[in-house]
Amino acid sequence: MDLAFKLVDAAKEAGADAVKFQTFKAENVVIPRGKMVGYQIKNIGQEKSQLEMIRKIELKDKDFGKINEYCKKKEIIFLSTPHGGKQSVDMLASLRMPAYKIASGDLTNYIMLEKIAKLGKPVILSTGMATLKEIRNTVAYLQSKGNDQIIVLQCTTSYPCPADEANVRSMLTIAQKVNVLVGYSDHTLGNEAAIAATTLGAMMYECHFTLDKKLPGPDHIASASPQELKSRIKAIRITEKILGNWQKEPTKSETGEMLETMRKSVVAAHRMKKGHIISTNDLEAKRPGDGLSPVYFEKLIGLVLKRNIKKNEQLLISHF
Repeated sequence: MDLAFKLVDAAKEAGADAVKFQTFKAENVVIPRGKMVGYQIKNIGQEKSQLEMIRKIELKDKDFGKINEYCKKKEIIFLSTPHGGKQSVDMLASLRMPAYKIASGDLTNYIMLEKIAKLGKPVILSTGMATLKEIRNTVAYLQSKGNDQIIVLQCTTSYPCPADEANVRSMLTIAQKVNVLVGYSDHTLGNEAAIAATTLGAMMYECHFTLDKKLPGPDHIASASPQELKSRIKAIRITEKILGNWQKEPTKSETGEMLETMRKSVVAAHRMKKGHIISTNDLEAKRPGDGLSPVYFEKLIGLVLKRNIKKNEQLLISHF
């Protein structure tokens, strides 16, 4: 629990909008003969049953109530993935959790999804290991149960995920083919995938983080440190600002003095006497832009000067 509270503090300090845990009892996740997968064996350095591995890291139901209250105090959204099926859903429902995150491994767990859909809360659906058809079917199933508050996260179930398997662009395919909001659940190292996802329009971003990559457990080594998390969130926020909006118009910093200083006005290319008939060779465009815009230079061609003009003197309609 001490570690859980420290994780909440670190998430808040890093600028996250929400911090998400996992809620389960080990026996509700896996049967005794379930084996560890390759990355877990590699990252832990030993092999044992999944049941034995995850039993050591489960929290008590009452602990999540305390974490939820701590999150309220810290003004950060509390979320937890119901990793232990219907029992986990019931427990989290008692905490009035604002949304439900579905892990990639439960994408096809319609037994649990039916229960979640009927709660009427937003559903965040991770899609590691999934085909487009499976995603479409799961979204349709949730909708058939009366829930269309769905966001689908592109995800690759690999810890850490190699850059060439991140496939961030598939977010766009999911959005187009399934007609849902999309985001990215990140297992890569570094900020690049987060920036790419934001650029492509991710509405939500999620990643693993840890207080210490050397802590026991299979996922710590592939998770962001608090410093890396802060850097990643900062990169996302800056990217959002850089992307701006869909409007193309001068920004606040471009108007006024900048516009006048950097734009150009029509000036005389050389000295000209009164009575001179203006041709293209008589005109240049130079800063500042507080005179006649060169947009109108063709209107001056063929006009006759009323007075002598010096080189670089701005030409005005009153000169003709």
